[in-house]
Amino acid sequence: MTTPLPSVVTAAALLTGLVTLATTRSWRRALRVLLDLLTAAGLLRLAGDQGWTQLAGAAAIVALRTALWRVVVLTAPAGGARRPAGGQHRARCGADDHALR
Repeated sequence: MTTPLPSVVTAAALLTGLVTLATTRSWRRALRVLLDLLTAAGLLRLAGDQGWTQLAGAAAIVALRTALWRVVVLTAPAGGARRPAGGQHRARCGADDHALR
């Protein structure tokens, strides 16, 4: 028995990914949301029809999600944060500045 729920979650994943991209303007965050929801759709598909094809499909989605996210993390800018406006840098705390940490 195949239910439409995995297809609905897949469509919602695409829509949510686009909305996330449009609202946050962060393609990394949008990709993360998309991959998480596609993983959920694959697991729902696996729960509905338990066969080797569905298991391979869910495993492929999880492997794709993991591989893509590793590439995204490896290509992220150093420090993971943007530089402040005007090129100013925050002062770093010294080793003896315990109260500031």
